[in-house]
This record gives sequence, C-alpha cells and structure tokens, in this order.
Amino acid sequence: MNFTLLSRCPLFHGVDPVELENLLSMYPYAVKSYVKGNVLASRDDEYAGLMVVLEGSVKGEMVDSSGKVVKIEDISAPRPIAPAFLFGQNNRLPVDVVANDVVKVVIIPRPSMVGIMQASSQVLTNYLDMMSNRATFLSNKLYFLSFRSIKEKLAHYLLDLSKGQLITFSLPMGQQELADYFGVTRSSLARVFADMEHDGLVAFDRRKVTLLDREGLVKIIR
Repeated sequence: MNFTLLSRCPLFHGVDPVELENLLSMYPYAVKSYVKGNVLASRDDEYAGLMVVLEGSVKGEMVDSSGKVVKIEDISAPRPIAPAFLFGQNNRLPVDVVANDVVKVVIIPRPSMVGIMQASSQVLTNYLDMMSNRATFLSNKLYFLSFRSIKEKLAHYLLDLSKGQLITFSLPMGQQELADYFGVTRSSLARVFADMEHDGLVAFDRRKVTLLDREGLVKIIR
C-alpha cells in the first residue's frame, strides 16, 4: 500500500508515512478494489470500518420518494468516506456509496481506528477537526436545502462560489453534475440559467460565470 499517498488523507495529516505504516501494522485493515458502478456500501449498512479512498473517486447518492437518484457528494482520493458515521449508537450509512471509476480503498475496522487514535494524538486531533468541519458542511447543506426554488438554489450557489468578492469564476462542475447536486433535471436547471442571463444577473460562457448584478442575486434568496 502507498503510505505516502495515505498520509495525505486529512485524517493522517502531519503523520510521517513511515510512522503511519508502523501504526497500521499494529492493527487489522484491508485493501479492496472496485470498478466503475460497483456499490462499495449501501444505505443503512452498519458502518463497521472506516473506508479511505486510495485511488479514483466515489459518490454518495440516495433515492428520493419519487425514485429519482440524488447525488450528495463526490469523494476523491485520498479522502475518507463518511467518517462521522463510524461511531454512535446508530452508525449506519445514510447513502449508497458507488464507484465513479476504478477505485481502491483501505478499510480500517472501528476497533483499529480506536487503537490508532489512542496511539497518535495527531490522528485523534485530525479526526476531531474533521467532525467539526463536517458539522459546518451539513449546516450549510441544510441552509441550501431550505431554498425551495431552483432559482434560489442557483443564486445562493453562485454567490457562495464568488466568495463575496470575485466577479468572474469557473463552475467546478458541468450542468448535469450541477443538476444532480441540486436534485433537479438538467433541462430545468438550463431554463434557470437562461432566465438569469436574460434578466441581466449573470453571463455564462460554458463553465465561466460573470456576476453582472450581485445585489439582484442577493434579493432572490432574501
């Protein structure tokens, strides 16, 4: 296993690759490979071991009441999958985890993670930092989901990407990926893009976005 790559995972930040190899040698773990479309874990599965993506990327997705698949998040190497669900009384995965391409993951059982965190204060600190960051992410996600219309969601998304200062920036994903992220159809999202451009709020050139009326976007979400 590539311990240099694994040491770049946020969970193991600041831990020397040699030290990390020594830590893991003390506890059981496994390395598994998957191909595109494989399900690594299903919603409501007990999360008995932390999975860390070593190669490739996976996506977390769930099926809503209408049967539509909604993508929650992409997770690329070298990042852990759902670390917040490793512990707790009901530590079951809230989403299906599906391989986006050829994927290799290391699976560290819960007892092994407890031992590693007891042996390394750096790993323990990293884990606590990740939990705090995750709480912030979920808080922002809930705020995003509180917007009822696609127009409100898109306005908030663009303002967030601009970081309050940028006028021109690039979208990190294409329209289909963005539609999946919003939980809407691509055609519905495309209409909102066109409406915003027609109203003089923004200008789009493929993934390049220029904010023409920041205050107008702010008014949409108020």
